[in-house]
Amino acid sequence: MKLYYVPGACSLTQHIILHEAGIEHELVKVDLKTRQTEKGENYLDINSKGYVPALQLDSGKVMTEGVVLSQYLADLKPEAGLLATEGEARYETLSWLSFISTELHKNMGALFNPAVKGEWQENILATLNKRLEWLAASLGTKETLTGTFSVADAYLFTVLGWARIVGVSLDAWPDIQRYQAAIAKRPAVQAAMKAEGLI
Repeated sequence: MKLYYVPGACSLTQHIILHEAGIEHELVKVDLKTRQTEKGENYLDINSKGYVPALQLDSGKVMTEGVVLSQYLADLKPEAGLLATEGEARYETLSWLSFISTELHKNMGALFNPAVKGEWQENILATLNKRLEWLAASLGTKETLTGTFSVADAYLFTVLGWARIVGVSLDAWPDIQRYQAAIAKRPAVQAAMKAEGLI
């Protein structure tokens, strides 16, 4: 299994999950500017969408879309407990994945675009601040989103890591900062970040 990634990008989520689940994998770094992999492959031949993550299965099939890949990896190793296999607990985690994807990732990710300026940027920041306020209230003093570490925690940790890069201060939300620091200490998170050269 190969994970095509960019250091610190949303593909860090699946990288953390691979470590948490103990799934053997190969990492292939992608340069999104040149659309080349570190092996000299044309990344568009692997994933015509042109972004990460992409997961090449042992069969050769390539799967994309981070939220789906997170579920797929968790379902490969249900014993890791990263996503309940059924019932309310599963849908609670899926709800978190959806919220992170549409409300946090979308808004935080937009701030990487240098064309986002002025009123457009102000509107994005206003929406993002509302979502972070809700997140902080929902987190409270919890160490994970659902009571145990899940694929949603891997995703939230990744997206929150972009705040510093795009100039979004999390100082107003100490519970978010506490959560982020606790997740960062997990051995699987440390392993993924080290492998990507982030620490």
